[in-house]
Amino acid sequence: MEIYKLTDNTLGEDRGQSNNDMEGEANGGGRKNGSNDGSLSVTELKVGVKNPERVNVYVNGKYALSLDVAQVVDYKLKIGMVIDEEKLEELKKASEFGKEYQRALEWVLMRPRSEREVRDYLAKRRMTKEVKKRKAGWDRDREIAEAIARGEDATSLQKKAKRIREAGGTKYDFDDLILERLVERGYVDDRRFAEWWVENRNVRKGTSQKRLKMELVKKGVGLGIVDEVLGGRNDSDEIEKIIAKKRSKYTDEKLIQYLCRQGFSYDLVREKVIEMSEGDDWLI
Repeated sequence: MEIYKLTDNTLGEDRGQSNNDMEGEANGGGRKNGSNDGSLSVTELKVGVKNPERVNVYVNGKYALSLDVAQVVDYKLKIGMVIDEEKLEELKKASEFGKEYQRALEWVLMRPRSEREVRDYLAKRRMTKEVKKRKAGWDRDREIAEAIARGEDATSLQKKAKRIREAGGTKYDFDDLILERLVERGYVDDRRFAEWWVENRNVRKGTSQKRLKMELVKKGVGLGIVDEVLGGRNDSDEIEKIIAKKRSKYTDEKLIQYLCRQGFSYDLVREKVIEMSEGDDWLI
């Protein structure tokens, strides 16, 4: 089970409570009204309709946030629990972190990823969400302006726009924490990524060590790891794969030029093309 608390401390004596117990409480615990003295209390825990893996948390009778089932257990949330504003904000932050971490986890499980790839992915996600948020804001402002121009009462539209503006977007930057968790739990490993990348390129087509080194460094893999992973490779074997595939598409001269562009040394290229070209006179 993935843990989505913002800190990875020991979870305490209640950690053993089963998810089934918590889900039963979420479905059948009912609703308790919040007090009128300004205090906050958890009044309902309700399993999400669209995503049963998440639990909707109601505070003082109103929806406040949603958490993963594991988070509900880890934070020991129960109906009737009294919380303060600081705790509520922590839960909201944990809710957002859980969603972002889960999406990142699903993405890295598609294939091995380097740490730089994950950082780039997370940064792009934040940027895309921010752009969408701005565009949605412009669309709402235009809708309000058009309603006013038609002489309509835009009060309800303005209130809705304010609620969405306050609730929307990503309030926190979890990039470092998400990457740290993924690395700690072995989902992201630069060495494993480098080994996968080299093997994948070998299966698809021959690739020179120079080209592979350039690709891996571009992906953010350290030179020490790159040198270790490429240590057992032989450019002679790899170049033969390419020549076998490209032989019919190029003249020998064009083939030599192509192979040199792929990062193989000229001496090796010429030797292998001569060896596999059946002795063309111009190469002798």
